[in-house]
Amino acid sequence: MDKTFGIRDPRLTYRDRPGAYLIDITDGRLACVHMHLGYLLPGGGIEAGESREDCIRRECLEETGRTVTIGAPLCAADTYCMHHRLGPFHPIQYYYRGAIGSKVQEPTEPDHTFLWLPLTELSKLYVPQQIWAVRYALEQE
Repeated sequence: MDKTFGIRDPRLTYRDRPGAYLIDITDGRLACVHMHLGYLLPGGGIEAGESREDCIRRECLEETGRTVTIGAPLCAADTYCMHHRLGPFHPIQYYYRGAIGSKVQEPTEPDHTFLWLPLTELSKLYVPQQIWAVRYALEQE
């Protein structure tokens, strides 16, 4: 892992949840989806037998209705936390540079809205690991 958030409590059994996410920074804006939780990077949980890249393609299509171009892996972060429903939770997030493409269908996740978030509003991202990953991506430019 490039960065770990939270502290693992050795007395607890955490539920691992790997996920993959796309970072597209274009003209001072970040590709995001907005849902009831807030702003998130496009992407999500990796399904059994699915590659990270296939996860990003599937999740982006479901969330935005758009195709994507996926570049090289950028960084990774994990966190140890308590989930309100799942209890001890360990999301492991892999981040890739890439580009959001053209819309090819309506999103299949109706509570997700695609938008471009100005980088000046980066702190609006719901997940601290994602804020860190975007800042890391900006440092690499």
